[in-house]
Amino acid sequence: MKKTPWMHLGALALAVAAVAPAMAQQKSVAVTAIVEHPALDAVRDGVQAALKDAGFESGKNLKWQYQSAQGNTGTAAQIARKFVGDKPDAIVAIATPSAQAVVASTKTVPVVFSAVTDPVVAKLLASWEPSKTNVTGVSDMLALDKQMELLKQVVPNAKRVGMVYNPGEANSVVVVKELQKLLPTLGMTLVEAAAPRSVDVGSAARSLIGKVDVIYTNTDNNVVSAYEALVKVGQEAKIPLVASDTDSVKRGAIAAFGINYRDLGEQTGRMVVRILKGEKPGDIKPEVSTKMELFVNPGAAEKQGVKLPEALVKSAAQVIQ
Repeated sequence: MKKTPWMHLGALALAVAAVAPAMAQQKSVAVTAIVEHPALDAVRDGVQAALKDAGFESGKNLKWQYQSAQGNTGTAAQIARKFVGDKPDAIVAIATPSAQAVVASTKTVPVVFSAVTDPVVAKLLASWEPSKTNVTGVSDMLALDKQMELLKQVVPNAKRVGMVYNPGEANSVVVVKELQKLLPTLGMTLVEAAAPRSVDVGSAARSLIGKVDVIYTNTDNNVVSAYEALVKVGQEAKIPLVASDTDSVKRGAIAAFGINYRDLGEQTGRMVVRILKGEKPGDIKPEVSTKMELFVNPGAAEKQGVKLPEALVKSAAQVIQ
């Protein structure tokens, strides 16, 4: 039978109808981080893994894009504006400066922050309740009392705790203020050293030589991205380093009782999935990561002039050799 033009049109309509549902399932997620370092990279990879587990896979039914601001807040603002213009189904903003840039750029595109210590202080949310805005997310807030318990186990006679941090990073300022209140109750004092840029980390650490018994590092992005500079000072001056993120132990810190950032990313990713399936971010209560792990590095301890208690090593989730 000879096909008429109408038959061709009918076949085309059926083909379009078959493709339409698949096209309708296509979702887009844009991810940005203030800088690339192991903890933040683990968050990004965890988000992608959670999306894949839920059936959203890059190159199939998910448009995935990622950009790092390379530590530059101006670049973070540019990326935020670009992503908002793309109108994705959700933007994931990793670390406080990137989250602040994205939230400042849109009141409509769903935003899920991750690895932000205090989203209220950072002015991402008005409270820890569902925001009724376009913003929700997952915090990496740590129990500082437990961090200081670990520090005392590593350096039992510590009186002066050094901290290198970026005064322009909201999450670090929160930690400094908390430590200023907490440490005196434990018979210790805080000695601060400012590192406004990652290139300042080494010199800031050297300024603490002779003034501190131990250096504590939080998840300050400048510090973590230049952690090797801090380790060099710790080894040369025999100043023990105690971290708050477990990835830093692999890079030369002695110990950390911290969050598993891959798990934090997966927790964030599950929140993104809820939004992709129709929930509004303003109806989703912000969360805090609760899974904590102890990592220790006996070799780093030896290089920094201390010996870890055997019981502490035995209780660790991971011993870095």
